[in-house]
Order: sequence, then structure tokens, then C-alpha cells
Amino acid sequence: MTENISHVQPRIAPSLEHHLVPDQLRLDAATSTFRMLADRTRLHILWLLTRGEADVSALTEACQASRTAVSQHLAKLRFTGLVDTRKEGRRVIYRIHDGHLARLVTEGLSHADHVVTGEPGHD
Repeated sequence: MTENISHVQPRIAPSLEHHLVPDQLRLDAATSTFRMLADRTRLHILWLLTRGEADVSALTEACQASRTAVSQHLAKLRFTGLVDTRKEGRRVIYRIHDGHLARLVTEGLSHADHVVTGEPGHD
């Protein structure tokens, strides 16, 4: 018996660059992401997660913010799809959603370093 797999689409490998002209949906999605990055504590949390997974306690200590504030920010980041979670026993472990977001956070903070230090920009 021959199986018909003509309806199965090949899996496309994710790319680092997307060459496209942004449409309204992509502009709205990017705006939503930038809005989430526009808060100091959320940006700090995301930067920490570029370094590796962490739970609320570790993020609270590293951010020097209240547990309540960090939990609320994590809820927003999770709701908007910028962080993912997994359970480890009773603990919830957070991780940044993908490499694009990690690079965006890192590049934003690298740009800020140039602004603060006065170091000339580069390509």
C-alpha cells in the first residue's frame, strides 16, 4: 500500500533574516513587541533571560524589584508571547521566546551603551 503524502508541506528552516516589505500586521506585531520593551524592568528581565532560563526568585533578586512587580511583568511578557515557561517541580522556569527577540534586546542595550559612553556607532 502506497501512502499519499502529497498534502504534506516540507518543513522550512527558520531564518535569521527576513527580506520583506512590512505589512500592517507585521508593523502592528513589531509595535507591540517594542511597547513591551519600553519598560525598564521588563527590558532587564528579557536581558537576563538572554543569559539563560530563570525562575521568579532569581529574576527578582537580579532586577532588585519586588516579587510582585516582577511577577506582573512576567505575566505581561508571557501573555504577549515574549517569554515561554516550563515547570520544574513546583517552580516555573522562564526563557526568552526566540533568538530574534534575544538579538533585539542585546542590540538595543548595545546601542544604549554607545549613547551612554559616547563611543561612535558602527555597522
